[in-house]
Amino acid sequence: MDKTYQPKEIEARWYKDWEQSNLFKPELNDSKVDETFCLMIPPPNVTGSLHMGHAFQHTIMDALARFNRMNQKTTLWQVGTDHAGIATQMVVERKLAAEENKNRYDLGREDFIKKIWEWKESSGNTITKQMRRLGNSVDWSTERFTMDEGFYNAVQKAFISLYKDKLIYRGKRLVNWDPKLQTAISDLEVENREKNGKMWHLRYPLADNILTSENKNYLVVATTRPETMLGDTAVAVNQNDPRYQKLIGSFVHLPLTDRKIPIIADKHADMDKGTGCVKITPAHDFNDYQVGQRNKLPMINILNKDGTIRENAEIFAFNGKVSSAEKISLPKEFVGKDRFEVRKLIIKNIENLGLLEDIKPHMLSLPYGDRSNVVIEPMLTNQWYVDAKALAQPAINAVKTGKIKFVPKQYENMYFSWMREIEDWCISRQLWWGHRIPAWYDSDENVYVGVDEQDVRESYKLDKEINLFQDEDVLDTWFSSALWTFTTLGWPKKTKQLDLFHPTNVLVTGFDIIFFWVARMIMMTMHFMKDQNNEPQIPFETVYITGLIRDEQGQKMSKSKGNVLDPLDMIDGIGLSELLKKRTINMMQPQLKDKIEKQTKNEYPSGIPSHGTDALRFTLTSLASTGRDINWDMSRLEGYRNFCNKIWNAARYVLLNVGDQNFTKDNIINLSTIDSWIISELQISTEEITNHFENYRFDLASKTLYDFIWNEYCDWYLELTKPILNQNNLDEHIVLSTKRTLIIILESILRLAHPFMPFITEEIWQSVAPKIGIDTGNKKHFIMSQKYPKANTELINKEAIEEIKWVKEIIIAIRTIRGEMNISPGKKLKVILNHGEDLDHHRIKEHSELIKSLAKLESINWIDDNEVLPVSSKQMINKLEVCIPLAGNINKDAELKRIIKEITKLEKDISLLNKKLANEKFTSKAPAEVVNAEKNKLLQAKENFDNLEKQKNELLSI
Repeated sequence: MDKTYQPKEIEARWYKDWEQSNLFKPELNDSKVDETFCLMIPPPNVTGSLHMGHAFQHTIMDALARFNRMNQKTTLWQVGTDHAGIATQMVVERKLAAEENKNRYDLGREDFIKKIWEWKESSGNTITKQMRRLGNSVDWSTERFTMDEGFYNAVQKAFISLYKDKLIYRGKRLVNWDPKLQTAISDLEVENREKNGKMWHLRYPLADNILTSENKNYLVVATTRPETMLGDTAVAVNQNDPRYQKLIGSFVHLPLTDRKIPIIADKHADMDKGTGCVKITPAHDFNDYQVGQRNKLPMINILNKDGTIRENAEIFAFNGKVSSAEKISLPKEFVGKDRFEVRKLIIKNIENLGLLEDIKPHMLSLPYGDRSNVVIEPMLTNQWYVDAKALAQPAINAVKTGKIKFVPKQYENMYFSWMREIEDWCISRQLWWGHRIPAWYDSDENVYVGVDEQDVRESYKLDKEINLFQDEDVLDTWFSSALWTFTTLGWPKKTKQLDLFHPTNVLVTGFDIIFFWVARMIMMTMHFMKDQNNEPQIPFETVYITGLIRDEQGQKMSKSKGNVLDPLDMIDGIGLSELLKKRTINMMQPQLKDKIEKQTKNEYPSGIPSHGTDALRFTLTSLASTGRDINWDMSRLEGYRNFCNKIWNAARYVLLNVGDQNFTKDNIINLSTIDSWIISELQISTEEITNHFENYRFDLASKTLYDFIWNEYCDWYLELTKPILNQNNLDEHIVLSTKRTLIIILESILRLAHPFMPFITEEIWQSVAPKIGIDTGNKKHFIMSQKYPKANTELINKEAIEEIKWVKEIIIAIRTIRGEMNISPGKKLKVILNHGEDLDHHRIKEHSELIKSLAKLESINWIDDNEVLPVSSKQMINKLEVCIPLAGNINKDAELKRIIKEITKLEKDISLLNKKLANEKFTSKAPAEVVNAEKNKLLQAKENFDNLEKQKNELLSI
């Protein structure tokens, strides 16, 4: 082993060896596979790159995969990527515009899709390369893509089957519409942003000479989107509102139009909010759409797909059918203009008519498309839908009955609340890239669903003369990913992998896609997958929900905030100039750019140093408390880089002392108390780590591992072995036993730590394994092919644990006195023991040489009953008094000066705290936790004061 730990070289080399040796591929031979473990990677976008969320979840998944693989389970971690319809189409369109000055329409659909496939082959594998850098032990031989041939066939079969079962239909509904991309998008692709806006109060004149209870000839409605008034079909009031009860059933004149619209009663109108009158535009607002459905109102669409005003409005009945009502022409001055330009014109016209009641500032939550960065418009369009209500109940029961468990359990409530209020799922998108909907239409718009046109003609027995054209839309990417767990394993074919690994064991994902992906996977899987008894099969047994990784101030990481951390930068390091460039490259606002540069320079004045993958992974697992958001802590990353160094140096110490000697695991000889103790502690830690793994408490598992390696093995056991290994007159069997224990425990530690820290453990293990009889030249002899340690409770020696605990307490007591009295660590001390019990006398006799060596002592003596104990600094261990005389060990005058200075400072602190706590204004107005904190400060200050007074008096008595 090299003298210094160099992670970059180690990590690149070992991952290549693992992959080339097919270590990630489960062995599926003809013999029966006893126990399997399978987990599915949430397929990252093919356009994406590794971010902290990926690093976090992938670390947890890889730890689970390696843990179960080492526990002799046939393990598959299925890998794949999502075709990411909108994102991928945008990437290629931008590339096409930049390189050829063309758009997709210049190429046509077929050639444009060819361009996307070309891009995918050349540039679409960035994230999979980064996954290798993180150490992901996925089975690359079964890598899937949601647009590969097998997936295409599966998606077609699923759509056709659902359509035949009347679970898919086409209808006109209100959707999130992106005017820039001109497609429907899901709620997950909508980003709500707080903006300063306005609330316009408009007068709608009452028709037929009717007056309000206040003798006004108009109603006042308030809106943040005046342009939508052109599509109003009613004004709603609450049926219990005395101001408007007599107006229900009457009409108002809709300003700027020749239409009269009814005044209706609906619960959506809040008596206590605003004027109590609400304009209803069913074709342009989700809440209004629901009002329209309840009251069977017509729906009037005033917008083109690009967000401009139409020449003639589209009119539909409440059920989405084209209305037979007369055509509605929209004001010519608005036609073809953008919705926000029309907003200004409408307000100007309303004001000119004397119908503008008021304008008030208003904080808005505006929906933006996360890809297009434009305001999303609710739009009435023809789309394909899945009857989610029909599929939801079995999926609800699967969680309710415990077939599927959420960890942590409280996320079941989120799941239930969504599923019990589920709406039908819009699955069509107006894109070219994706699974094209397998539906054809004739000239009368009759719908025919099938694999291809020939299949449609044969299935529906259509005449050759009938012209058919295929639906232009593609399926939402969530539709194909909802089939992920079983389609990746070969469905609709009956494959060995599908038989062995489905249902899968665990899904690791974030809470934000419980509904969009987790719930839909459960619904689709239980519909399509059946067990031997024809009962619905679940996709996974456990859903482990991770928290969100935030920056060190608790802010969500985003490019706009300039606080994104790239996991690869923390692995390999990045200079300040390059870091600044990455964080501000797309920043258009100078002020924001300057702020981010200043913040970055303050946080990382020299950039980010290299830490290695293992340090990053261990940091992530140590922070993985179930379901909670995590504030990133760079100091912990640095600490775990030091932890890697600690392991490396410990291994070098062991290998240096073992030398050319080899041992086997079963040649236990003359175990010393020290060896029995560390073997016992290993069993206890192994059992705890395994239990934490099985309960998905990766934070507790990593803490137990860290404490055992750093505190017990490195800080204590290795130190306790030095007197044994450095003495020439000890029994050879004791020395051999110590060497054997050193190497055996180290090898076990490496296997325990491997799921968390795969690279450093593999590198060290290759040097350690031959010392215990393992030929690492064999393909099977990688650490991940070894068995995970199992606790053997028969090896736990409680007496050894208590005895070494006592030895440690003696040494800690002496070191504490050294620190308190500022005695040089290297100075040999004379320790006096007072009182104590028979067991203390026995243990001192047994371990005096060891204690003297580790505590740097000249002697250890018991004081006789007739002797007077000199003035000493003391520490108590139960009844035993550990004493170090002050005379000759300290500079009395210097120490007195230091203590008096500290006492003076504490007197001032105590006085100030007393005054603060005596101030009634502070104690009555400050939060209780602040007052309590000050009281605790006072108690601590008084305790420190008393201790220093005692030390001062002791010094004065010398």
